[in-house]
Amino acid sequence: MELTDVQLTEPLSVSYDQVFEQAFKTHFRGLHAYAYTILKDDALAEETVQQVFYKIWERKERLAIESSVKAYLYRAVYNESLNHLKHRKVKATYQAHVMRTNNSSEQGSRKIQAKELEERLRKAMNELPEQCRTVFQLSRFEGLKYQEIASQLHISVKTVENHMGKALKVLRSKLVEFLPIIIAMLFHN
Repeated sequence: MELTDVQLTEPLSVSYDQVFEQAFKTHFRGLHAYAYTILKDDALAEETVQQVFYKIWERKERLAIESSVKAYLYRAVYNESLNHLKHRKVKATYQAHVMRTNNSSEQGSRKIQAKELEERLRKAMNELPEQCRTVFQLSRFEGLKYQEIASQLHISVKTVENHMGKALKVLRSKLVEFLPIIIAMLFHN
């Protein structure tokens, strides 16, 4: 089956699943290479491309691609890569701030907040369905790639992607109140 831009934007004679899978197979390697040129990290480039496809899958009913599919995918990978770089910069800024700060009362306060954040993270993770939690832990705490997780748990990579998406969405919603604390810590002199 040859993938065309029309197939992703017009009513389909084949299932969206098939078109989506073909788009993934057709463009993954090129998108991965492109993400790698921006991020300089193979695993992060792979995760970035997978995240782009996951977001497309999530929005498939309301997705309107006004350019070519290829151009859309490359722009999406570019934007997702920039988001990772911004996150990395924020993290580096935070780490530099922590290293500069020697005030014991501030350190004590941060320890309490970090402990509270850790406890809330643990509680939020315990609320996840078991397999979703397992997938998240294998990815984020043990550093396994999606393919490795899929092999270890005897599930498809797509199922791993779905579990990760669900876990991240739930954890973001459960931990959103910690964002002001983190921002305050970053910009407080």
